[in-house]
Amino acid sequence: MAKDFDAPRDDGVIDNLEELNARSTSTTASAIDIDEFEAAEGLELPGADLSSERLAIPVLPPLDDEFVCTACFLVYHRSQLAGGSSALRICRDCYRT
Repeated sequence: MAKDFDAPRDDGVIDNLEELNARSTSTTASAIDIDEFEAAEGLELPGADLSSERLAIPVLPPLDDEFVCTACFLVYHRSQLAGGSSALRICRDCYRT
């Protein structure tokens, strides 16, 4: 059966502003019942003490064919080293900007 989606709908239309306000306040008051402490439980603050935390993955030092960019501090393959002085180990992405 074909349905005309452009036709105006009559179901549930509220013409009275007072009825709309009464209906919206009664439903939203019960719908919004969030405990602030539960919402912030998994939130980590920037200055939090993480000394007792352990890493979930092993951290490996850079390999012989890798380098750490001195601008963005990411580990790249030697082929991403920008041309120029070898003392400044900068990746191609940081060298362009």
